[in-house]
Amino acid sequence: MSGQSHRLNVVPTVTMLGIMKARLVGATRGHALLKKKSDALTVQFRQILKKIVSTKESMGEIMKTSSFSLTEAKYVAGENIKHVVLENVQNASLKVRSRQENVAGVKLPKFEYFTEGETKNDLTGLARGGQQVQQCRAAYVKAIEVLVELASLQTSFLTLDEAIKTTNRRVNALENVVKPRLENTISYIKGELDELEREDFFRLKKIQGYKKREIERQLAEAKLFAEEQVAEKVSLRKGVSINSAHNMLSAAREKDEDIIF
Repeated sequence: MSGQSHRLNVVPTVTMLGIMKARLVGATRGHALLKKKSDALTVQFRQILKKIVSTKESMGEIMKTSSFSLTEAKYVAGENIKHVVLENVQNASLKVRSRQENVAGVKLPKFEYFTEGETKNDLTGLARGGQQVQQCRAAYVKAIEVLVELASLQTSFLTLDEAIKTTNRRVNALENVVKPRLENTISYIKGELDELEREDFFRLKKIQGYKKREIERQLAEAKLFAEEQVAEKVSLRKGVSINSAHNMLSAAREKDEDIIF
């Protein structure tokens, strides 16, 4: 994924280089935040898993106790006790409500039970087995409490599992796809800008060399033109040919150079 072919198709300009750098900074920050979120969710996930294991271990004993209490109540109060209990119950006294708990941006559903109203079975089993009926009710209330807690933990467990998978996919995408692609794009833009800078430098050198040669040519032409003008004046003044005038001027320059040196 780190090859130069895996990059964004952009125009290599300075502005685009700044945009790509800003996007890389954002991707780096997002990767760090998602990594922290994944770690926090994983910690919470493991804590919930431990609670589920301990709750399931205790649930077996609680369900066994409640079933045994129901058998005792039936044995002492008779098989018809369940019809008496059902006749006395009009509305459910134990109810479950849900709420949401925010963990690292993930909303986990939480279930909790509460008591609403009063039970009207105080006289149930008054003739016989009243104590066993109350013990059976308390045992099943405890079982409901454990079942509600286990349902809350299981739901949070599944929600966290899906959130961790989604977050890890995003982390991997940023780490293995987005960031390398942006880095390759930045390297490509820098290379193209350096190449353009070298081309501009070479072009300027060529232009400077051309201008220098042009100036030298113009100076040589101006010097030649001046010599022609001087030769014409000498030719007219002394009545000699142009070539003779050029020879006289050359001899005079050589003489001046001998005097200097």
